[in-house]
Amino acid sequence: MTPNVTRLDNGLRIVTQHMPHVETASLGVYVRTGARNETYETSGIAHFLEHMAFKGTASRSARDIAEEIEQVGGDLNAATSLETTAYYARVLKADVPLGLELIADILLNPKYAAEDVEKEREVILQELAGTLDSPDDVAYDLLNAVAYPEQALGRPILGRIETVSRFTADDVRTYLDRQYTPAQMVISAAGHVDHDKIVKQAQSLFGRMPTRDPVQPEAAQYGGGPSSSDKPFEQAHLLMGFESVSYRQPEFYAQQVFSGLFGGGMSSRLFQEVREKHGLCYSIYSTSWSLADTGLFAIHAATNNEMLGKLIDIVRVELAAVAKTPPSAKEVDRSKAQLKAGLLMSLESSGSRAEQLARQIMLYDKVIAPAELVRRVDAVTPEAVSGFAARLLAGKPPSVAVVGAGRKAAAFARQAMGEATPSSRGTNRG
Repeated sequence: MTPNVTRLDNGLRIVTQHMPHVETASLGVYVRTGARNETYETSGIAHFLEHMAFKGTASRSARDIAEEIEQVGGDLNAATSLETTAYYARVLKADVPLGLELIADILLNPKYAAEDVEKEREVILQELAGTLDSPDDVAYDLLNAVAYPEQALGRPILGRIETVSRFTADDVRTYLDRQYTPAQMVISAAGHVDHDKIVKQAQSLFGRMPTRDPVQPEAAQYGGGPSSSDKPFEQAHLLMGFESVSYRQPEFYAQQVFSGLFGGGMSSRLFQEVREKHGLCYSIYSTSWSLADTGLFAIHAATNNEMLGKLIDIVRVELAAVAKTPPSAKEVDRSKAQLKAGLLMSLESSGSRAEQLARQIMLYDKVIAPAELVRRVDAVTPEAVSGFAARLLAGKPPSVAVVGAGRKAAAFARQAMGEATPSSRGTNRG
């Protein structure tokens, strides 16, 4: 079925897609604000607000919220990212009005009791502490910090211990009032839903929200460079990142195809060369994320200290090889097939479809048909893939993070930059 889109007078947009073959529905309120909308002093406030949303409203306690959604077999959750915050529910088709009413209540009528702020502060501080025990989290935090230095994009979504420790209910409410504006919000629903009924309820719940301009985030400024931590872990973790493209740039689809063939599966070049041929690690993969005005392409692997230097050399060689010589049509077609299959399979999930609809409305102010997305993937040529790899290498210096390699971590990071070997001396971070 074709998606339907309606804009309320105050700017809030509603997008739905009816899926008649399912008996459930996924719906949510997606807000175009996240960690990159914070200042240094408010780092972590977007995530803090997301947690506080479930702590009670003017008419419901936290327990009431949990019991009411679970009484009908539904689920209610939320997530904070760099650019968006989402509050979403999955319910049986008859309970769509309840799901939307609950989400509206936690966003429009939050209580933010002082005692709840203190309790949730401790929960988040424990969450922050847990990231310090995860080499992946440590490495990604280092990578983002060096890729986007002195910017909100380079700070952890969870915030810093110093900021989380001093947030007050007034701080949370100020951020909510400033950033949760109708023009920044999208109600998205997919599954067994009725567009007109959702619009009518949305008008009743959200129609009186005042229109105002939110504070826009600063433009991204990519930096790059080596970073490392000598914090001990069982394995050495390597992250190599390169400035990439935004969602809006035409090379976005070449990026996706390249990532698939380079490090997207067991047939990818990195998996075959690094693991299958040389046995240097258990897992190695590439990943990419794009935002409104920037993007980052990254390679992640974990191995022991003795093998990390050779692994780095192979990754650099393989990347240069794609940049120099276009991959075969067969290799490109295999990556395209994986991309298209993932896209089309995700459309069978009402949750994935609702999220995709919201993301497209926030980014492009329109829905892009699956057939058009497939066409854009199919249009990627081997030459475009090679050109994208060459763009990565010819751009600004990479961003590198190495953790778990002890005192050699800094030297390995510089080796990944192409500046030195593990025998070189360097300064550790962290």
